[in-house]
Amino acid sequence: MALNPHPDIEAEWQELLSRNGYRLTRPLAAVIEVIAESSRALSPMEVYDEARERYPRLGLVTVYRSLEKLEEIGLVQRVHQPDACSSYIAMRSGHQHLLICQSCGQTRYFSGDNLEPLISAVERETGFDVRAHWLQLFGLCDECRRAGAG
Repeated sequence: MALNPHPDIEAEWQELLSRNGYRLTRPLAAVIEVIAESSRALSPMEVYDEARERYPRLGLVTVYRSLEKLEEIGLVQRVHQPDACSSYIAMRSGHQHLLICQSCGQTRYFSGDNLEPLISAVERETGFDVRAHWLQLFGLCDECRRAGAG
């Protein structure tokens, strides 16, 4: 597993949890460490399996509650997979979108979209007032493409 490119993320998250009235427990700390160190979106079961190596008494329900809490505060982003299962990745600052490798699961953020013309057209055609959006693109990363995956 690749190391987190933002080494201070765990300390930042602890501070944000505290500001939002949450106490940092050992089980929650294990979940945070796993998510913060991952370069790919992890399913709740993957978080559970890896976090149990750090805190063996961790329960699966605690993982789900922790992920829900972290998403509510804006520290993790839910990744909607084509198979209808959700996975989670550490949220980065600013408005960004995701590239997700369908072979290895590597997840990267990217920014710089120009969706305004599309959003304006959708608003005109539907009468909706679009207030937010997110974009996830699925494909193969460079490594998997070179390896002939997928």
